[in-house]
Amino acid sequence: MDNNTNSQILSTPSPGMTVGESVFKYFPDLTAEQREHFTALDALYHDWNAKINVISRKDIDNLYEHHVLHSLGIAEIISFRPGTRVMDLGTGGGFPGIPLAILFPEVQFRLVDSIGKKIRVCNEVISALGLTNVTTQHARAEEVRYVKSPKKLKKGEAPEPAEGLQPARFDFVVSRAVMPLADLVKISQPHISQRQQNALPNGLIALKGGELQHEAGAVKREKIITPLSDFFAEEYFSTKQVVYVQL
Repeated sequence: MDNNTNSQILSTPSPGMTVGESVFKYFPDLTAEQREHFTALDALYHDWNAKINVISRKDIDNLYEHHVLHSLGIAEIISFRPGTRVMDLGTGGGFPGIPLAILFPEVQFRLVDSIGKKIRVCNEVISALGLTNVTTQHARAEEVRYVKSPKKLKKGEAPEPAEGLQPARFDFVVSRAVMPLADLVKISQPHISQRQQNALPNGLIALKGGELQHEAGAVKREKIITPLSDFFAEEYFSTKQVVYVQL
């Protein structure tokens, strides 16, 4: 994408809720750069969604309310400290990871999805915004790994085999993935670091909707369920919740 095309895309308005009506209203203390980044998301996602469908075409005009502000609901229960490492599991087109990365520029985010075209959209948006605190990985959660004791290979020496790799560790796993909470806990558990650096102990933070009593009851761990209607007045959030599970 050349610079002229970029400028044209970033200035194209959307008929849906504006960034000022959603993000700026609830997060008034953003820097000028953060405001520019959030404003740019509208045209970037409209452009890329027309090429690679990562958001429902019926829902793309609700980008700020249904996707950006929804993602930022996580920031209502925790303010990640600088240096925190967060994995966005099943990120799709970059939610909640990209909005959170804009809000927390000193926090490191890894966006993971098993569908390559979704990761491509994430990469394009990250590049267009110039975000330096986000990496992506086209993989399933169990493939997000690192060498436990990395060593410099000698000439002709093969790298450590896959079975010698350990799960990459993060302070938190965040997710909007549509899977049962118990499954998210099982997948996330191996990736949680034992080193604590936030007011909230390390764990899983999932954005969920609808009735959660049965789903949450299947998870026998310390958890907190917070309605997003406690923070956001829009009707969309009347059934949306943030679920924190300590891991």
